[in-house]
Amino acid sequence: MASTDHESKTTTDHGTIKNWAESRKGYPATVADTESKGGDPGILRIDFEDPSEEQPNTPDSGLHRITWDEFFEKFDDAGVQFLYQEHTSDGSVSRFCKFISED
Repeated sequence: MASTDHESKTTTDHGTIKNWAESRKGYPATVADTESKGGDPGILRIDFEDPSEEQPNTPDSGLHRITWDEFFEKFDDAGVQFLYQEHTSDGSVSRFCKFISED
């Protein structure tokens, strides 16, 4: 069966992930409470701007934005895949994404 634009896809390609996130005003982030003092960024997330916020680029509560380099270093070390969706079934741009084990 052919894949449609609203079905979930997986990738480990850094360019695909970065382009997908940035086209939705998403930024690389980590869950702040999971960061370690040793520099491990913790649990990865994509932090999306809230269009209702007056100040753009304000991170979601509980998230800490990191650089793409830090993000992809952790991503590669964790051995995960990026599960994402281009559009919802009604054709709207989707911001659905999560990180899943490669196993």
